[in-house]
Amino acid sequence: MATVNSIPSVDLAEFTSGNPARKAAFVEQLGKAYEDVGFVAVKNHGIPDQLIADLYRYVQEFFKLPPDAKRNYEIPSLAGQRGYTSFGKEHAKGFDAPDLKEFFQFGQTVEDGDPVRSEYPENVQVKEVPQFTPTLFQAYRAFEKSGSALLQAIALYLGLDEHYFDNKIHNGNSILRAIHYPPIIQEPKSAIRAEQHEDINLITLLVGASADGLQVLDKQGNWVPVTSLPDQIVVNVGDMLQRLTNNKLKSTTHRVVNPPREMWGTSRFSIPFFLHPKSSMDLTCLPATVDAQHPADYPPITAGEYLDERLREIGLKK
Repeated sequence: MATVNSIPSVDLAEFTSGNPARKAAFVEQLGKAYEDVGFVAVKNHGIPDQLIADLYRYVQEFFKLPPDAKRNYEIPSLAGQRGYTSFGKEHAKGFDAPDLKEFFQFGQTVEDGDPVRSEYPENVQVKEVPQFTPTLFQAYRAFEKSGSALLQAIALYLGLDEHYFDNKIHNGNSILRAIHYPPIIQEPKSAIRAEQHEDINLITLLVGASADGLQVLDKQGNWVPVTSLPDQIVVNVGDMLQRLTNNKLKSTTHRVVNPPREMWGTSRFSIPFFLHPKSSMDLTCLPATVDAQHPADYPPITAGEYLDERLREIGLKK
């Protein structure tokens, strides 16, 4: 298994190869990486290069719009879950200082009459960049497919049925978030663009980023830079999966730091996909992960209740 800056690298084509031995080897590699590090780089992830290029192009066009135009897509009643969120609205749990970013969020489109549709607000359509919304939709579906395969491997690693997660994430509450960290125009108060945090969801899929800056905290307490190669996505465990597995799989602390001074004049764009289940999913610790040495660390809770609690902690929900 190759390693990029101490982030293990895995090949999703091994899992989908149809070869039982290669599939089993992938499951073991992925599971061990999530126990030890919590982050992996994934190649052959199935998200087309052209789609990724289009996504970054239209995201950059959107963030170049005048502030007044962008604010038309900021809808306070949606608590940042759809549409635009302007600078300084979100902060990491346990930190008061807002992160230096603006972002746009795109959520689930229910197309099969599933009653869960009533739980989700409509997506916000952007008029000025006609290709923005359809490209977000295409990317959302591609991320769902890739994430579903990774969760099937995780299920096997945990001794569950391969399709354990399938119906829990079908029409799930996943979020595609396009983030813009603006150029730094004065001496920053902190070297951190986005303070250290863990993600809320099951897994996060991150396709590229237009500049370096992502760092993860290793077991020795060191911050390690993460640079994915152009043909890879970075996928990490979120708190819901850590909770479900009673800390067997690690939700890794990570942050985004400022670039070197000579790069201050550049924007950073980042597009994570936060893979969430339906809000009804039970996050009670799996029985196989609880024993005398590892008593259940968390009380029972549903995914919806947990998300609500966390959105309040980070300031998106009042």
